[in-house]
Amino acid sequence: MADLFTDYPKAMQRSTAFDEMFSRESGLRPDYSGVNDVLQSLNLSDVSARAETMARTFLDRGVTFDFAGEERAWPLDIVPRIIPGAEWNSLSAGVAQRVTALEMFLNDVYDRMEIVRDGVVPRSLITTSAHFHREVHGFPTPGGVRVHISGIDLVRDDAGTFRVLEDNVRVPSGVSYVLENRRAIAKGLPEAFTGTSIRPVEEYPRRLLSALRRTAPEGVDDPTVVVLTPGVYNSAYFEHTLLAGMMGVELVEGRDLVCRGNRVYMRTTEGEQRVDVIYKRLDDDFLDPLQFRADSMLGVPGLVNAAREGNVTIANAVGNGVADDKLVYTYVPEIIRYYLGEDPIIPNVDTYRLEEPQAREEVMDRLADLVVKPVDGSGGKGLVIGPAATPEELEALRKKVLADPRGWIAQPVLQLSTVPTLDGETFGPRHVDLRPFAVNDGEEVWVLPGGLTRVALTEGSLVVNSSQGGGSKDTWVVDSGGSEQAPAVPTAVPWSTRRSARSAQRVWPSAFHNQGNPADQYDEQQQQQNQSCVAPSALKPASGRSSDAQSDR
Repeated sequence: MADLFTDYPKAMQRSTAFDEMFSRESGLRPDYSGVNDVLQSLNLSDVSARAETMARTFLDRGVTFDFAGEERAWPLDIVPRIIPGAEWNSLSAGVAQRVTALEMFLNDVYDRMEIVRDGVVPRSLITTSAHFHREVHGFPTPGGVRVHISGIDLVRDDAGTFRVLEDNVRVPSGVSYVLENRRAIAKGLPEAFTGTSIRPVEEYPRRLLSALRRTAPEGVDDPTVVVLTPGVYNSAYFEHTLLAGMMGVELVEGRDLVCRGNRVYMRTTEGEQRVDVIYKRLDDDFLDPLQFRADSMLGVPGLVNAAREGNVTIANAVGNGVADDKLVYTYVPEIIRYYLGEDPIIPNVDTYRLEEPQAREEVMDRLADLVVKPVDGSGGKGLVIGPAATPEELEALRKKVLADPRGWIAQPVLQLSTVPTLDGETFGPRHVDLRPFAVNDGEEVWVLPGGLTRVALTEGSLVVNSSQGGGSKDTWVVDSGGSEQAPAVPTAVPWSTRRSARSAQRVWPSAFHNQGNPADQYDEQQQQQNQSCVAPSALKPASGRSSDAQSDR
C-alpha cells in the first residue's frame, strides 16, 4: 500500500508552522497513531471515495453553506484534528476564565463602569465602540448572565503555543457544524473513531437549553424558550433549525412574536403563548426597530422594553458586541487580572493599537510585514495581509488607517499550525484555527470538548473562513492513560456578587471609587494618566492577538 504521507515532510519544510500530526524531530505524534494506521491501510481512491460519501451525506441532510452565491456541501476533511485530553483541560480552563472575565466586564460596563474609574481601560475605549448600546445601560439581565453562549477563537503559533485570536460573545456561530462533523466522521473513518477514546460533543444542545432555562426571568418555573432567526436566507439558517430541533423548542421569526404590556408573546395556531427566553440569532441593530434600526423587518417592536422590565431574557444580551471589538480585545489580559486577580491562562497575540501615535507610526513603516484588521470586522472581511497585498492595496489601507486610527489594529503574520488535509492526490499541510464553544448558565461555564476546527484549503493560505473558501475538520479531544475530563468552571457568578468579594483585594488603584466620585464626573485626563501606568508601551504590540486572517463570526 502506498504511503499517503510520502511527500508530507518535504511540504512541511515550506513553512515554519507547528504541525499537529507530525513533529519535525520525531515524526508521527503518538495521539495520531490510530488515525495514521487506518489511513495507511487505504489507498488514495479509498480515501477519496469516503470523502465524497461524507459530502453527499451533508448535501442530503442540508448541511450546506453559501460560497460566492452558490450553495455547497459543508467541506469536511477526512483527517481529524486531535488534541490530547490533558492539553485540552488547560485550554478549557483558559476559555472559561476568559468568558468569566468578559461576563463581568460587560455587566460592569453597562452598570457602574468601575473598570473605567479604576484606570484599567479608558472610557473612550467603550463609548467609541460601534457596538456599545446606551439603550440597554442600567438594567440587569436575568441571573446576571449576558454571555450565555460564546466562541473563543484560538490558534497555535509556530512554537506550539495556543493563543486567543478573537472573542465572539455577540452571536457566535458554527456549533452545528461541530455536531454534524462528528456524525459524518464516525461514518467516514469508523475504524479510527471506534478505536479511540474521544470525548463526546452530543451534550451541547442539552447544556444550551439548560442554560437558557436557568436564566429565565424571576418567578417563571417552566419557561418557554424560542430561537429567533432572521429567516431562511441567513447563511446560518441550517444551524438555527438544527439547534431548535435538538432542543425541542420553536424556531421563530420576528413576525411570529408580538410585544404587549412589556411582555412577549408567540403567535400559534392555538392563540398567543407567552415567551420567556429568546435565543437570538440576529444582530442587535435589527432586533427592535423602536430602539435601533427603524427600518428593520426582522425584529420585534418593544422587545428591549420587555427585557428592561425583566419580563424576557435575551441571549446573548443586547450590547455584548463591545466585548467583540478588536481594540477591546487588546485589553482582555488586563481585564482578567482586574476582575479575577489571575494571569490569563491562554495568552493573546501581540497587537498594535493604531490609535496610539507611536504604534501607528511604526505600523505605517511596516505595513507590508503585518496584518491590519478593522476592529469591528468579522469573517475575515476588511483585513489586509501585508505580504500578500499589492502596493496599491497598501496605500489605500494607509489612507483608511490615518483617517480612522480607532477603527484598526495590526498584528504580526502568524504561521497558524497545520494538519494534513486531502488536496486531491495526496495529503498536504494546511493551516487551521479552533473555535471552542462555551455555555454559561450563571453558575458555571461549560466548554464543549474540541470545538470547530476551520482549515484553509489552499496551501500557504491563512484564511480559513468557509465564506472565503475554507473547510473544516472534526476536532477530537482524546484521552489516554486515564486523563481526567475537564470539569465545568464554577466562576461565572453575577458581577454584583463578585464586587464585594473583590473589593478587599482590588488589583488596580481605586481612589476615585473610594471617594465616591460618580462615573459621569470622572476626570478623563486623570484616567488616561492612570491608564498610561498599566498599558503596554505604544512602541510594542499590546498583549493582543494573531493575524486573524480568519473568522466567521
